[in-house]
Amino acid sequence: MITFGTDGWRGLIARDFTFSNLEIVAVATARLLKRIGAKNQSVVIGYDTRFLSKEFAEETAQILAYHDITVHLSETFSSTPQVSFHTKQKGTDLGIIITASHNPPQYNGYKIKANFGGPATPETVAKLEAEVKKINGKAPKLNMKPYEFYFKTRMIRFFDAKEPYVRYIKKKIDIAAILDSKFKIIYDPMHGAGINTMKMILPNVRELHDYYNPSFGNIHHPEPMPENLYDLMEAVKGGGYDIGLATDGDADRLGAVDNEGNFVDSHKVFMILLKYLYENKKKRGAVAKTVSLTSMVNKYCEKHSIKLYETPVGFKHIAKLMTEDKIIIGGEESGGLGTILHIPERDGIFNGMLLLEIMAAKKKSLKQLCDELDEEFGIHRYLRRDTKVSQQQKDAILAGCEKMPKKLGRFNVLKIDTKDGYKFFTDNGWLLIRASGTEPLIRFYAESDSLGTVNELLDEGMKIKK
Repeated sequence: MITFGTDGWRGLIARDFTFSNLEIVAVATARLLKRIGAKNQSVVIGYDTRFLSKEFAEETAQILAYHDITVHLSETFSSTPQVSFHTKQKGTDLGIIITASHNPPQYNGYKIKANFGGPATPETVAKLEAEVKKINGKAPKLNMKPYEFYFKTRMIRFFDAKEPYVRYIKKKIDIAAILDSKFKIIYDPMHGAGINTMKMILPNVRELHDYYNPSFGNIHHPEPMPENLYDLMEAVKGGGYDIGLATDGDADRLGAVDNEGNFVDSHKVFMILLKYLYENKKKRGAVAKTVSLTSMVNKYCEKHSIKLYETPVGFKHIAKLMTEDKIIIGGEESGGLGTILHIPERDGIFNGMLLLEIMAAKKKSLKQLCDELDEEFGIHRYLRRDTKVSQQQKDAILAGCEKMPKKLGRFNVLKIDTKDGYKFFTDNGWLLIRASGTEPLIRFYAESDSLGTVNELLDEGMKIKK
């Protein structure tokens, strides 16, 4: 089964994500491009640090070149934001990156990027899925020439994904202010595609997990969540660092740790960036958030009469809005967000640099910026639980949600939003239950005014049955 979730196609290497299935998707991509009908078609292809990612990227490049599509292939591993950036900069028709993002090491994946420099729109993804279905499980026989032939004929061309991207960031971010502040910074690329990139921007940054390891070492999976950032949090506390930053496997998500070693969730990061862009940078426009992001955004937008869009989970929905309206900032709870200062794409490294700029401009620590949020909006605490389930368990939980319960334990349910999954609003918070689009998981998200209440809401959600 080849299915596209919230952000591309992902599968278990050797079981689902095979060279045979990759060939089907690559041929479908070529056919999609041919249906667009433009002349001199081209794509950018990059790949992350996962097992066989380079080989999967080369196979994709060869298939597209066979279909007379010029391929700009990253000369080494690259991040998703770098692929999106170069897709726009080079004016190619699409971008492709071989990555499973934050998923465990046994997964790999295939993301497509639009020519505006962000995730392909849901409409484009649907068209690609339709082309995959037409192939009906077996790609046609391709009489491809040797890989080297396509280099000699310039149908496949190597390019440096990192250096132009770093040069661009240095123009967009106040690097001088960051350097003048003399922050002691530690960065964890989690063995992913962000390796060495932060050092190219700020040479004095110390990096953790900064070497190639496709199994991600002692990290269960490369998602910048507290349970995966123990080494970073301990390093911050033990080394007297002002801030710790982390990016996921393809470096489009950001995690942050304050100077006391406390994890700072993406809800707070989103709000710190929103306030800076609106109040200090004087940026004007709308705001976009997924259904899983903090209600602090709603409060802030209501207070300042800012138009707010709320979408299903998946940055592709946010990116589409960023091409249709003037969006100051848009993002989701998983650490992925995009701003008006950059391409319409999540970018963990860019957003980490912007966070450092804010600390330098305001002369405040990350902890002080977080404390200000509590003072302005009241205490907002958040947790997410990802629970592996069988299909039977998944069906039972979702069937229980469909009954639209009026109570969750002691909590009265005030309303239910079914934009994506089931979001139950209570007197002092909310609980969201939705099935993962890429893994055998049910995700439970909750926000309230204390971690005790958050855990209670999560417990009640896990008890729901048909």
